[in-house]
Amino acid sequence: MKPTEMAAALYATADKRQAVDQPRSDRPRTVHPSAIIGRDVRIGRNVDIGPFAVIGDGSEIGDDCRLSTHAVIGPQTVIGERTLVDSFAVVGGEPQDLTYDPATRSGVRVGNAVTIREGVTIHRSTQNDVFTEISDNCYLMANSHVAHDCRLGERVVLSNNVMLAGHVTVEARAIIGGGAGVHQHVRIGEGAMVGGNASISSDVPPFTIAAERNRLFGLNRIGLRRSGMSRAEIRDLERCYTIVFRQAGDIRGKAASALVVASPERTAVGLRFLAFFNAGRRGFSFPRRRMHRPADGD
Repeated sequence: MKPTEMAAALYATADKRQAVDQPRSDRPRTVHPSAIIGRDVRIGRNVDIGPFAVIGDGSEIGDDCRLSTHAVIGPQTVIGERTLVDSFAVVGGEPQDLTYDPATRSGVRVGNAVTIREGVTIHRSTQNDVFTEISDNCYLMANSHVAHDCRLGERVVLSNNVMLAGHVTVEARAIIGGGAGVHQHVRIGEGAMVGGNASISSDVPPFTIAAERNRLFGLNRIGLRRSGMSRAEIRDLERCYTIVFRQAGDIRGKAASALVVASPERTAVGLRFLAFFNAGRRGFSFPRRRMHRPADGD
């Protein structure tokens, strides 16, 4: 090859690479001919919709999303920007509720930068004009299930085969291990970690580790340090945990009393931990070394 021909080839390669590497938001969306798009669907820029994907009526897909082959988006579903819906995931399917009326206008709302891996199912709400909600930066691993009316905070991780029943709330940065099952109306607190194959039918307080059946194994210390929490905040959480769980008794009452006692060492995370016990309807998980279960109504 002559030098001039080689130079021309190099320039052509550079031009092609520049076209490929340009910002994704500058490229148009691509929709495979076999994909099925419903009525009144809004699709953002640079959205890749794979073969045999289905998008239901009235749904919205944000910029820079990718719907893999055979992904299913139910009607009235909102998908934020930079979100992946992997193969055979169903987002916005009808709830598994015997009282559900198919005429109900509800949906699922998914935030930005969410990863929904293969086989995940997220069901729409059972109530009119209500959404099951997945916040930004969540990661839902393969075959995990989010039932109707659940609420997931930011950066929640559901490992493979996690099962969330209806109306479950998982607060920000909580991690639920593979195969764990969570009963309806349970709350998983901020920064908590639930062990694999756990059976959770009571609320899990923030920043704690839960495993087995409703058992607490102390604070999630590794998670606290990784989150950048200060030593003063961790010490305050230790004090609050001791106040609530040191002895058997009225968990709600002890937390409420600690909330009204002024302390110069009390931090914002300590207040959030104590305030968690003011709400909920399922009672609370408890430490493995407690001699007695919580009193009735705790």
